[in-house]
Amino acid sequence: MLHVNGLTYRIAGRLLLEDASVAIPEGHKVGLIGRNGVGKSTFLHLILGDLQSESGSVGLPRNAKIGTVAQEAPGGEASLIDTVLAADIERASLLDESEIATDPHRIAEIQLRLADIDAHSAPSRAATILSGLGFSEETQNGPCSALSGGWRMRVALAAALFASPDVLLLDEPTNYLDLEGTIWLKSFIRSYPHTILMVSHDRDLLNDAVGAILHLERGKLTLYQGNYDSFERQRREQQALTLKLKKKQEDQRKHMEAFVERFRFKASKARQAQSRLKALAKLEPIADVIEDRVAPFHFPDPPKPLAPPLVRWDHASVGYTEGKPILRNITLRLDPDDRIALLGSNGNGKSTFAKLLCGKLQAMSGEMKHPPRLTVGYFAQHQLDELSPERTPYDYFSGLLPDATQAQRRARLGSYGFGATLADSKCKTLSGGEKARLLFALASFHAPHILVLDEPTNHLDVDSREALIHAINEYQGAVILISHDRHIIETSVDRLWLVAHGTVKPFDGDMDDYTDFILGRTPAAKREAVPPPAAAPVKAAAPQPAKINPTAVKKKIQEITVNMSKIQEKLDVLDRALQDGQLYIADPKKAASFATLRAKLGRDLEEQETLWLEAQESLEQTA
Repeated sequence: MLHVNGLTYRIAGRLLLEDASVAIPEGHKVGLIGRNGVGKSTFLHLILGDLQSESGSVGLPRNAKIGTVAQEAPGGEASLIDTVLAADIERASLLDESEIATDPHRIAEIQLRLADIDAHSAPSRAATILSGLGFSEETQNGPCSALSGGWRMRVALAAALFASPDVLLLDEPTNYLDLEGTIWLKSFIRSYPHTILMVSHDRDLLNDAVGAILHLERGKLTLYQGNYDSFERQRREQQALTLKLKKKQEDQRKHMEAFVERFRFKASKARQAQSRLKALAKLEPIADVIEDRVAPFHFPDPPKPLAPPLVRWDHASVGYTEGKPILRNITLRLDPDDRIALLGSNGNGKSTFAKLLCGKLQAMSGEMKHPPRLTVGYFAQHQLDELSPERTPYDYFSGLLPDATQAQRRARLGSYGFGATLADSKCKTLSGGEKARLLFALASFHAPHILVLDEPTNHLDVDSREALIHAINEYQGAVILISHDRHIIETSVDRLWLVAHGTVKPFDGDMDDYTDFILGRTPAAKREAVPPPAAAPVKAAAPQPAKINPTAVKKKIQEITVNMSKIQEKLDVLDRALQDGQLYIADPKKAASFATLRAKLGRDLEEQETLWLEAQESLEQTA
């Protein structure tokens, strides 16, 4: 159980947390969300003890281990597998002691403890985690010093997951992962046996991997049971109720004020008027519902559409060294209305293909044909570091609009979400999200026919990602998207191309099919895992299907429907109880038992739904 009581913290005079409290039951997976800059990462550092709060406390059960991803990426000559194994400090210490211990009793104690913590399987578990995060067996046995910064951070994440602390704190764990790594991490988090508190803006991850959402807004923490979609629904209902109560209170206040104004000087009503005045003074105003609006993104449409196809590749190959292509035999076409996501692990050549499309690389062999007037806008995360720290967004637009007036430049900046203050701020003072917004503006400034977006969401919060999805869907040109965020892929593209095995080909299926493909759950993989049946000397007659009684099936469907309704009613009651933050403080055991019961009822509901679907299918067969 993680207890946070009355936490208050300021940074540079700015209040980030004000008397914030929350209790997270043991074993819960919780997503910590909030707008960029509200203090989510600071909150994690306060829990870890890296920062000291003005007031309040953080409580954990005695002997509970708390862990997070190391801020410094591992380096040196140690292999990846050894670096991850070293994260389990107890195991490493026991193994070192076992080498020098001489007392038989102590040796027995060490061996028993090593057995208890399953030390013998540790290398296998570490290798599984590294493999899930995209490291081949050869790379796992190589030194950390051979990796780039982003890949080293993956090793740090692998070490944190392997250590398996009682409370694991993760801050945007998918930022250094590709889509394949994100899919694997989601599966890992769901099966993690302990508590996880995770900062993330990945809507798909928050929907599928966590069971509660912790919302940080205006210095306060509010815990919502359910995934992100459930949080949004509950919050909308809460806001609607708040507005309704506020209107009711305003009507009550106006009625009381009218009574006082009318009768305060009338002797027979003076006492009643005075009581109304006292009631007015005690009437606490209900705060307005204030929505922080997100500035929209805007991608101007190409002024003169081109005839399809925009680009055609015919057995094209591309790479960085002559005679050593990264991708070969590319035979594809791109049309003006295409929305395509590039799938494939990092290192397979997605960015190489994007550079070929943008003209930053030339085809080594084969052909890449396109109209001479074709223009391409390119956004990539590495460009954030290439922005001049001393220049402002206004400086960049002055270069793009040399003949425009100051008012025209500022109007154009405003359409991209840069008001007067942000427009004149130096790039070194802009947040990651603000820098990304500037890069979007620069990439799309000349209204290109094709937009190539390489990991566009890394520095955007959930609401900004939704605004980006709207902009992509409204844009009239073609889009090539590379992203680890499944939600943006599913809501803004209609075709998938897989970059793998040295080429690019269409992927036949949707994101569910691709997830199964990554996790080894494809039909082909299942068939390979099942040994072929032994040949039978005599062909057995096929069993006759049992005759289905439609009346009995209908009765069964009705019974299952009633059961589902009863379970859902119980879940609603438990959800309302678990939304009360005071329950975790007043009676932690009851809160834990409620959470356990809710999990069991959730499984029961899933079983009933499966039975309902099977019965419904049987009924349809009889029809």
